[in-house]
Amino acid sequence: MKTSRAAIILAAGQGTRMKSALAKPLHSVGGRSMLDWTLALADAVGADRKVTVWGSHSPAVKEAAEAAGSATALQDPPQGTGHAVACAKDALGGFEGHAVVLYGDTPLIRPETVEAVFSALAHGASIAVLGFEADDPAGYGRLIEDGADGLDAIVEDREASEAERAIRLCNSGVLGAPVPLLFDLLSEVTNENAKGEYYLTDIVAIARSRGLKCKAVRGAQAEMLGVNSRSDLAEAEAAFQARRRQEMMESGVTLIAPDTVFFSHDTRIAADVVVEPNVVFGPGVNVASNVRIKAFSHLEGASLGEGAEAGPFARLRPGAELGANAKVGNFVEVKKARLGEGAKASHLTYLGDTDVGAHANIGAGTITCNYDGFFKHRTVIGEGAFIGSNTSLVAPVTIGAGAMTGSGSVITEDVPDNALALSRARQSEKPGWAQRFREAMQARKAKAQVRSKKD
Repeated sequence: MKTSRAAIILAAGQGTRMKSALAKPLHSVGGRSMLDWTLALADAVGADRKVTVWGSHSPAVKEAAEAAGSATALQDPPQGTGHAVACAKDALGGFEGHAVVLYGDTPLIRPETVEAVFSALAHGASIAVLGFEADDPAGYGRLIEDGADGLDAIVEDREASEAERAIRLCNSGVLGAPVPLLFDLLSEVTNENAKGEYYLTDIVAIARSRGLKCKAVRGAQAEMLGVNSRSDLAEAEAAFQARRRQEMMESGVTLIAPDTVFFSHDTRIAADVVVEPNVVFGPGVNVASNVRIKAFSHLEGASLGEGAEAGPFARLRPGAELGANAKVGNFVEVKKARLGEGAKASHLTYLGDTDVGAHANIGAGTITCNYDGFFKHRTVIGEGAFIGSNTSLVAPVTIGAGAMTGSGSVITEDVPDNALALSRARQSEKPGWAQRFREAMQARKAKAQVRSKKD
């Protein structure tokens, strides 16, 4: 029988180095808050219970955690990581399973890495600590192993000896233990240290003094990046993007210039899609196979059917849906609009709150006038319709299947199937008017120049 699991997420830090009114855990990486990354990690490893520890300075963290299904516990005032974990005790009352301590500012840890922590507990460790071999260990707590596959202690950098500072195995902060044991050990932790705080890491030495087995689990340094500043946030974003680009290419997506393409945490792209340079994916994009997304396009909350094409310089906003083999070209913006199979809007068009039937053609400069200043209205364009260039479609309006609109028309009424709709002034000519106008203006300009010289 599988042991039940819990996650304690520490998110009560002040985050002063971010210099932001927004709480640090709510800053985003890959279009998702760091807190949501950690909550999703807890879900991915099957945590039956989640408790987010928040600080009185950041009630928005509490609100976000509870909205995501996590219980919350207040740490006030903050007195170190050990104190923060102890604050979760009441929220986990009666829970007998294993818990892992995670952090609301460490968004890159993979589920399989945390699974290794739980696996160590399942195989007899009383405490399992996630560590990593650091390129430069300065500033990190060191994991002191006993040489027999065991962990003897965790020593903070500022309190380490010279020999201990030479150790490159560093503490990530992630730690797992059975819940009853975790809180029992924490009850013995004191704040007799350089910072006067209760260190979570002290429970390792306490456990070892009781003869309990502790174990270090190794992970990749790239996953352990904690965010404390805007510079760290940019580094985390870059690391996420590099990882995501590699995953995309390994799954069969062609990125012509990988470093110029930016993904969101939930971007889904099928094999045999080509993404040209300088494309940005916001949250909520799904792309079917054999799609081509051309350069300098921005997509968010959009779906593209098989064989569709977007760009260059296309903007697909939330609710944009391109059917199979549909096409939107340069400087086309689509919002809450569906283009049916084979429909085309090749250039210079705005389609908002619109349904476009299969194989319809939208001419350059077409605008769906969807907003009256108070409400949004829909436009329906039937299958095989042909919308002439520079047409304004004033919603709510329906263009029938196979219907056409003349270029430059302003369409305010429904157009029947297979009809032609025209709405523009009759053309007239005034012979010689342009020449007379130019002569008169040239004469006026010459007089003005003479007066200017006299003055």
